[in-house]
Amino acid sequence: MIDNFALGLSHGLMVLAAILLLRRRDLDRERSPRDRKQRGDPGA
Repeated sequence: MIDNFALGLSHGLMVLAAILLLRRRDLDRERSPRDRKQRGDPGA
């Protein structure tokens, strides 16, 4: 028999991770190479 606590815990942690990822403010922001050159980032 599958332990219901283990299933609940693992699924609960996955839901928590999804909620925390979806709440990030930078989720929909992508920096273009042009933005990096304007700011002088060394990663450009």
